[in-house]
Amino acid sequence: MPQSDETGDAEQRMMGAVPGVPALGRGPAEHGGYSRHEYHHPAAGWGAARSVGAVLRRAGEPMEGVRALFVMNQEDGGFDCPGCAWPDDPNGLHLDICENGVKHVTWELARADADAAFFAAHPVSELAQWSDHDLEAVGRLAEPLQYDPASDTYRPISWDDAFALVGATLRALPSPDQAAFYTSGRLSNEASFLYQLWTREFGTNNQPDCSNMCHEATGRALAAAIGTGKGTVDLNDWEAADAIWVMGDNAASNAPRMLTWLADADRRGAQLVHINPLREAASRRTIVPHEFADMATFRTTRIGTMSVQVRIGGDMALLRGVAKAVFETAAREPGVLDRDFIDRHTHGFDEYRELVAATPWPDLVHGSGVTEPDIRRLASSYLRSERVVIAWCLGLTQHEHGVDTVREIVNLLLLRGNIGREGAGPCPIRGHSNVQGNRTCGINHRPAAEFLDRLEAVCGIRPPREHGLGTVETIEAMHRGDVRVFVALGGNFALASPDLRYTAEALRNCDLTVQVSTKLNRSHLVHGRRALILPCLTRTERDRQAGGEQGVTVEDAMAMVHISYGMKEPASPQLRSEPAILAGLARATLPDSGTPWQDYAADYDRIRDTMARVLDGFEDFNRRARHPHGFRIAQPARLRVFQTPSGRAEFSHPALPHDTDPGSGRLLLTTIRSHDQFNTTIYSNDDRYRGLKGLRTVIFMNDDDMRGRGLDEFDLVDVTSFSKDGTQRTVHGYRAVRYDLPPGCAAGYMPELNVLCGIADVSTQSEQPVTKHLVVEVTPAPAPGASQAGAG
Repeated sequence: MPQSDETGDAEQRMMGAVPGVPALGRGPAEHGGYSRHEYHHPAAGWGAARSVGAVLRRAGEPMEGVRALFVMNQEDGGFDCPGCAWPDDPNGLHLDICENGVKHVTWELARADADAAFFAAHPVSELAQWSDHDLEAVGRLAEPLQYDPASDTYRPISWDDAFALVGATLRALPSPDQAAFYTSGRLSNEASFLYQLWTREFGTNNQPDCSNMCHEATGRALAAAIGTGKGTVDLNDWEAADAIWVMGDNAASNAPRMLTWLADADRRGAQLVHINPLREAASRRTIVPHEFADMATFRTTRIGTMSVQVRIGGDMALLRGVAKAVFETAAREPGVLDRDFIDRHTHGFDEYRELVAATPWPDLVHGSGVTEPDIRRLASSYLRSERVVIAWCLGLTQHEHGVDTVREIVNLLLLRGNIGREGAGPCPIRGHSNVQGNRTCGINHRPAAEFLDRLEAVCGIRPPREHGLGTVETIEAMHRGDVRVFVALGGNFALASPDLRYTAEALRNCDLTVQVSTKLNRSHLVHGRRALILPCLTRTERDRQAGGEQGVTVEDAMAMVHISYGMKEPASPQLRSEPAILAGLARATLPDSGTPWQDYAADYDRIRDTMARVLDGFEDFNRRARHPHGFRIAQPARLRVFQTPSGRAEFSHPALPHDTDPGSGRLLLTTIRSHDQFNTTIYSNDDRYRGLKGLRTVIFMNDDDMRGRGLDEFDLVDVTSFSKDGTQRTVHGYRAVRYDLPPGCAAGYMPELNVLCGIADVSTQSEQPVTKHLVVEVTPAPAPGASQAGAG
């Protein structure tokens, strides 16, 4: 099996000297039965329908799985999909489910087989050899557990004893800043608010979260440009747009419900532009499964009118090239620029125009990897469209220059007044279902002073004012020994983070690690000297508290907030809700607290009443959350109220990146998800839309790049990355696969290839790991039995 190391040693160095984790990053076991074919079918359609049927057949609760299809994302007592953050149809005209959502829900509906008997039979050292797929396939966690080093097993612990252990350990720290509290995008708004309240009352802003690894660049860019860290559009704007650009995103896998809206846009004649290094199925055609006439007749709909294959890291140069063509057209044709909007609502326009004029076309072509005629063709499409939405995902943000690139999107939109009016604006595509809500509700290691003032006034606590640690800073602090307690609410931190060996060493260096989880995963096996697993309810399960059955809210990617109620009985009577767990942890940590933790856990309406007083846009929260389809948080920039220091939307003026050329003989590597995967959860080794079956340990390459290295399809290769700090990392025994990519570019799956992203490979603009922009060398693997001395 493939391995990752820094010295070329054998597989036991999968994570360096960290014991017991050589299987890290593997999916289901590979048995040689892999294949690849060109995928020419439409996205979704019968392929998705067959996949859903297979998932439901495999589910431990098939009847519950079928029932979930008719409850998920429904306004009348349904639960919100725990998958992606794509909004629900505000008009109720579409069946708001997709293949990936069904996979994720049936994953949650599994039986609670990860119980005391299971852990007694399987020591951690054994489980560490299992694949990540097999770990999660065990089933739901059944009861709270504590690691026993004498037996190397997890053993049951009572909830009260677990809370007492966490509380005593935190209170014994010399400083609250020696603890860090990580957040996954799975948390509800209510749990997010309680989490940040507990940790700030404890005394730290060390609140690393998954945003630090995905859309941090987006938040910082939009806040600087238009005064809000969120996009300005909603689905009504998607219905009214003349053009929709989708950048750095594979919609068919990352947000499949988007395909419905792209298909609708094509039928009304909108321009649909896909900008991505990989030519994906989502850029061609689809059959929307709930459009039964199309399914019956195999009638497809276009979901792309133009595809632009930008080189990895070349998006900013491409956008500036479009702006240059727009300015050149404006010099000949008055009215191209929206001068009234620019003069009334923007700042820095003249400097931006001068910067674009001074940028030579050869620099733009070289930086983007797109020819000048193709850039001009893209600009022509932009100019023909009165109203333009530009959407993007992690393909733009996980780069050194992610902030500048998102700001260049805003620059382009500002030129023609495409912000603050119907059918136009910036639209980040969030991954996890409530990652945007986490940040809205206070999860932030760099909180605004105004938020802390309100929190202090309403909740009666003294929150710390110093900025805390983000995700990468937390890993470094744990590695140094400066952070000694690590608490994670959701996620799979040990596998989602960069530099997996370094991260594992950091986690093992902690005095205590606490994982609030639903299923067994890698992070339970890469733990501190003491470790707890605290099992929680999922969004599909009924949440009964002292005050009755509870609902929780989430915020989707377009700032809509709505309430969600579980549909099934909990998988185990020992499971507790996230708010109940947080209230128990807070009471044990802060025995003299005046915060009504027990009241909050008994009735979530009380949490929402407090949130309504603290959070802007959450006024009358309880009533509005129960309105059909919920409510939209006010977006001042949508009304052309820009809460920037100048009171205007800001043009940015950065120089073009000069690191898009990896150097002679090297490639730029981007990590991607397969279709049969949700974040770090791997459902199978298949990737239907890329035509790959039975294999994840691959590197997709341009045909010319393969020939230049003497490689044929499925040849074994070693992949070495070159970190900013001069270190190198190598994975061995990957297979080269041809794919439609620009020359000099390559792609491979996360989380496996997170091992190639060093802890130093972090954007100076956003603090994000640059997993979409790694410099690598690909070389034929040595023949079996040959020495690997000197590799890495």
